[in-house]
Amino acid sequence: MKVKIKRCTMDLILFLVLILVDRLTKTWAVAALKDSKPIPLIKNVLELYYLPNGNTGAAFGMLSGHRILFLVIAAVVVAVIFYLIYNMPDGSKYRYIELLLVFIAAGGAGNMIDRFMQGYVVDFIYISCINFPIFNVADMYVSICTVLLAVKMLFRISEEDYRTMENAFRSPIKRLFDKNGK
Repeated sequence: MKVKIKRCTMDLILFLVLILVDRLTKTWAVAALKDSKPIPLIKNVLELYYLPNGNTGAAFGMLSGHRILFLVIAAVVVAVIFYLIYNMPDGSKYRYIELLLVFIAAGGAGNMIDRFMQGYVVDFIYISCINFPIFNVADMYVSICTVLLAVKMLFRISEEDYRTMENAFRSPIKRLFDKNGK
């Protein structure tokens, strides 16, 4: 139990630090980029560009204007991820998955904070060479770590590890129903 508490405490600290980094970059972006010209980092490739009026939608601005829906979805996803992290089997072979989940939760929470406080997400990173939609640090946490997690789960986890995780995630729910006599 001490190992789980220590592990979860470290995950919580990382989660909070990642949110802080996201918040600081967004605060800087608003102060430095709003009402100003884009700042090229790599000419014709990458620039910092404040998206006027923010992003009120999901990825690529889809479903724009559904703030409450996105807040609920983000809260549920972050809660499920915390459930998975808390119940993750101990052992170094599961730590990579756990860290990816922390990054994904922090990204979701970072954008959820924006939606709650401002009604939109602050986006400011633009890959101009491919005209990629403008994004932020929290988006990078979610996107990159989701791809890495998918690769890990599809190609780098054994059947035995899948069963171990499945049993670890299922056992708290099973115990809950067993206590209630069902």
